[in-house]
Amino acid sequence: MKSLAVFCGSKCGASDVYLEEAKLLGKELAQRGITLVYGGASLGIMGAVADSVLESGGKVIGVMPNFLDTKERTHKGLTELHIVESMHERKAKMAELSDGFIALPGGPGTLEEFFEIFTWGQLGLHHKPLGILNTNYYYNPLVALFHHMTDAQFMDEKFRSMAIVDTEPGRLIDQMENFQPVTANTYLTDDQT
Repeated sequence: MKSLAVFCGSKCGASDVYLEEAKLLGKELAQRGITLVYGGASLGIMGAVADSVLESGGKVIGVMPNFLDTKERTHKGLTELHIVESMHERKAKMAELSDGFIALPGGPGTLEEFFEIFTWGQLGLHHKPLGILNTNYYYNPLVALFHHMTDAQFMDEKFRSMAIVDTEPGRLIDQMENFQPVTANTYLTDDQT
């Protein structure tokens, strides 16, 4: 893997552990020579992971919609910055630039980004690994929901396994590097999403 997209909050969260784990992920990415692709902000967990990659000598690509350019305070020290027109363009550009995806703690926007990419994987529009860094067990309710969806037969077991979950950045990336894509039957093409 040469690049990973990270979806995460533009807030810091209620505990310092969220920022600390974001920094550890950033350091791990830089040490492995993996470029960070993210939303482009300097705030919260987004800013922490970007700063950590840069401080550790790595590369960071930001993708920022123009209408959020001032609201989210675009990071000024990035290796590369793409300004796009919409949130959909942001996700599409991040997907194009990335070999995989990781969700860190965040709010509805983080989940929306993760689930769109997850759905694209279910539909066979990409075959890239999806990771969840379960910092402070933040995503335990989501993992339980995945099990519930499978038990209730709204999601196939093979798709539940698409989301790789771990509490430690290095282990998560190791598992993502060994990811075997799930076979999905679809009749959609990229331009139909």
